[in-house]
Amino acid sequence: MVTACSVADHAYLPFVRIYLDHNATTPLRDEVVRDMTDVLRDGYGNPSSGHAEGAAARAEVERARARVAALLRVGPEEVIFTAGATESNNAVLRSLAGGGPGHLVTTRVEHPSIVAPAEALEAEGWRVTRVAVDAEGRVDPATVADALDDATRLVSILWANNETGVIQPLEELAEVVKARGVLLHVDATQALGKHPVHLDQLPVDLLSASAHKMNGPKGVGCLVVRGEDLAPLVRGGPQERGRRGGTENVAGIVGFGTACELARSELSQRVAHFGSL
Repeated sequence: MVTACSVADHAYLPFVRIYLDHNATTPLRDEVVRDMTDVLRDGYGNPSSGHAEGAAARAEVERARARVAALLRVGPEEVIFTAGATESNNAVLRSLAGGGPGHLVTTRVEHPSIVAPAEALEAEGWRVTRVAVDAEGRVDPATVADALDDATRLVSILWANNETGVIQPLEELAEVVKARGVLLHVDATQALGKHPVHLDQLPVDLLSASAHKMNGPKGVGCLVVRGEDLAPLVRGGPQERGRRGGTENVAGIVGFGTACELARSELSQRVAHFGSL
């Protein structure tokens, strides 16, 4: 028999909330919270200052940089800390604008932080080719190859799609792009920490990432720059070797570094787990 009941009747029923929005942001790992708390409490020095407190803060930043670099398998000097992948993506595309109009190849399934600056380049006279995807949401390397011409200065591709979860065939895409001598930028925000992102095995020139997609804090990320003289988007002091001005977010950077260290040590288990899901 079905009877009417009030909310109060269910007050003691077991209830478990399951969070299913990890592509938007992830909860912080306890290790990340611990390391950030230590820095927030004790590491108050400015990393650009010459005194002991500044030197201690600088050491924390460089330790975190080494951890990010180890996960990505690049040199620490190639890692630039930013406020996240949106800033990193804008830095890449806006840096192109300084060289005058050219040709950009991207896809029709990019994140808004590529879509918007690409549209801005178009308004400034750039030619932008947006490659379509197939029925599975994947970019065909042959289609990218056909889109390249002598004026192409950059190809920008989202490695793992934030809405569909589709992982692009980056190895094949990189091969066709580099065969033409064109710069390749990859937004790896949704791939990092979930999928092997090993730049010692991929000819990627520029890569963007955010900490908060991999159990790190919001408001911090990185741009990997490999051998390119990238004009800074944020101009100011000499921070990040002159490539990104402004006092570093030390606690956020430390949290990002810890998240990367956890991802590096757990990557094989994570890949197996996510694959089973």
